[in-house]
Amino acid sequence: MTGRRSSATRAWSWTRATRPGVSRPSRRTSSASRAPMSMIAAAVASLRPKQWVKNLFVFAGLIFAQKLFTPAVWPALAAFAVFCALSGSVYLLNDVADRERDRLDPRKRGRPIAAGRLGVGAAVAAAAALILAGLGAAALLSGAFLATAVAYVVLLTAYSAWLKHVVIVDVLVVAGGFVLRAVAGAVVIRVEMSGWLLICTILLALFLALGKRRFEYLSLGGDAAAHRPILAEYSPGLLDQMIAVVTASTVTAYALYTMSPETVAKFRTQLLPATLPFVLYGIFRYLYLLYRRQLGGNPSELLLGDRALLLNALGWLLAVLLIIYGTGLE
Repeated sequence: MTGRRSSATRAWSWTRATRPGVSRPSRRTSSASRAPMSMIAAAVASLRPKQWVKNLFVFAGLIFAQKLFTPAVWPALAAFAVFCALSGSVYLLNDVADRERDRLDPRKRGRPIAAGRLGVGAAVAAAAALILAGLGAAALLSGAFLATAVAYVVLLTAYSAWLKHVVIVDVLVVAGGFVLRAVAGAVVIRVEMSGWLLICTILLALFLALGKRRFEYLSLGGDAAAHRPILAEYSPGLLDQMIAVVTASTVTAYALYTMSPETVAKFRTQLLPATLPFVLYGIFRYLYLLYRRQLGGNPSELLLGDRALLLNALGWLLAVLLIIYGTGLE
């Protein structure tokens, strides 16, 4: 009985499929429908959303100007969105420029452009659209913010095209990108950025950039120069000395900032040095992961993936908020 019913069902399905006006779905049609979705997914992956954590530097001015709980938070959020669009466009252009070298790198050959999942033309078009949209939104926020956003795009585009091949300048430009994020966050809410905070920002960015260079140099071994030619200009010893200098400078600058008379007068508290242990632990933890665990190639993913680093960063932020926004803490 079951066999007859099954045969009848197959016969009915075949008759229905061959009836005029009724077509069976083809594999080609199904693949074609999936193609746009896969291209969109490849484009989104090329924007590197995990790297957008770097754009949190936009909020430095908001937090330390004590405007976190005011309407100024809205232009700051808009500035964050603008820099996500602009940084995404820079990543697209960088991947287009580096696609041949990325195919030789086991860590980067899976990137959509290097792997051929996203065409060069589509990537350039997407980058151009993001730049236009980002700068258009920046113009609506303020002229000073637009100028800072333009400077960021020009600097990072020059980095992708040329400056990343100039020894020492390459890491300075990376640090400059962080500084421009912080400056943009300050100008969009019309506050003055502390010189101490700018110094701390550039030193921290240099610390992370040099750590990344060291990781790349050692992890790629003898093929380092083939993957990233600028690595031929560095050596582990040179990078270690640079990291040591920047590490000491970062801790010193932050300590001086927290204890400076200007800072004490601004926040009306002497408790900000209590956040220094978080800074020390974060730096030492990163050095431990870099030297002992051979990690550090992607600081953003390392921050999100290492529980100790993430909890420490959140602890530092909470301590800062309690001290500079709290009452009766003098």
